[in-house]
Amino acid sequence: MEGNKMLKLAYTFFLGILLALFVGVGINTFYPGPTAPEFPAELNSYGKELTTEQAAVQRNFDKRMEQFNKDMQPYNRNVSMLALGAAVVFLAVSLAFEKRIKLIADGGMFGGLFTLLYSVGRGFASQDSKYMFIVISACLVIVLYLGYRRFVRHGATAKTA
Repeated sequence: MEGNKMLKLAYTFFLGILLALFVGVGINTFYPGPTAPEFPAELNSYGKELTTEQAAVQRNFDKRMEQFNKDMQPYNRNVSMLALGAAVVFLAVSLAFEKRIKLIADGGMFGGLFTLLYSVGRGFASQDSKYMFIVISACLVIVLYLGYRRFVRHGATAKTA
């Protein structure tokens, strides 16, 4: 019997990880980010001083890299919003199936929580503190509600039954 509980726990955890990966890979597949500039091969001087031509190539690369970093900030914010939306959907479905298919509901909850973490991470990469405050606030509200719904309210109804 103990092995069956461990297997269910492993399944639930694995399902959660797969749901978060599904979101991350799906976003990357259908909403690809900016392409990073390729490091120029002529700059592989291995400790030697750069020539005048190489210094010009380095400055050009640095400008393109700076633009890439600027382009990544709004992209990361958008990815964070998409992941946050997916997390909310996973968590809502988890709550909807809480009493019918507990194993799938628990996996969906793990998936929603892992996807929330992914959203927060991408939000940090956006380097927008106001946006991050909003995302963290939304995550806090969601997690507090889930904790109340799953453990406090559910525990109160179990005690009265």
